[in-house]
Amino acid sequence: MRSINGRTQICAVIGNPVGHSLSPEIHNAAYEALGLDFVYVACSVEDVKGALTGMRAIGNFRGMSVTVPHKIEVMKHVDEVAQVDRSIGSINTVVRDGDKLIGLSTDGPGALKALADSGVEITGKNVLMVGAGGAARAISFTLARNAMPAELSILDIDEAVLRKLAADLDAGTDTVVKPIVSNDRSLARAMETADLVVHCTPVGMHPNVDASVIPPELFRPGQVVFDVVYTPLETRLLADAKSRGLETVSGVEMFVNQAALQFEHFTGVEAPVDVMRRVVMDHLTS
Repeated sequence: MRSINGRTQICAVIGNPVGHSLSPEIHNAAYEALGLDFVYVACSVEDVKGALTGMRAIGNFRGMSVTVPHKIEVMKHVDEVAQVDRSIGSINTVVRDGDKLIGLSTDGPGALKALADSGVEITGKNVLMVGAGGAARAISFTLARNAMPAELSILDIDEAVLRKLAADLDAGTDTVVKPIVSNDRSLARAMETADLVVHCTPVGMHPNVDASVIPPELFRPGQVVFDVVYTPLETRLLADAKSRGLETVSGVEMFVNQAALQFEHFTGVEAPVDVMRRVVMDHLTS
């Protein structure tokens, strides 16, 4: 690791635990590629307030990435949070700006960029969001506010969580939101009108790689399927969609994009996205 002195800008990922995180490898490779005097470290944190107090006390502590379970708690200990992120109810990034700690999320913008880079048209289209948890909140607010879908249907088995997200979207955006309690029949009906399917649950994540929430017979021509799960590299959901000739977008792109956006907030310079993507791909294919 690069030596840390009084001038080196420090960034960290905090969570409990964070041992599995790829973030240090991604960010440090990007710093090295651009010759920046930054270093990025992983910190297992239980006391979120104490961690933010330490960030304020260390003059060259520039930023934090925040992972589960701290994405909600950390909002209580920063000075500013953008209104959209307050509506989402969680943040994944803290940036020091002078004496202030600014909180924001790069998850939603990272997902939107993944879709845009793949040429996916969202404006005027029907979007089906499968899942109503943290990832779904970030992505749904970003799509509703920035991509103008015709309708945003959200499907989840937890009716209370589903209704809360729908109510928050109704209050904070102009998008038509349709909450759907998940079962086999409701999923089939929702798939009949969906142009873009966004999967935001852990189903299909390693090691349960043979699982998928959507039976392949429900796919129809012209749909686009985006899976936020990126381990494995090609989930069962994406493999099934490809077998039906559908366009797919991998969760790897969202993961890389959210990290690149964090990098740019931390450093103020354009991220070397190709370098960051290569680190992720090397890890996932090794």
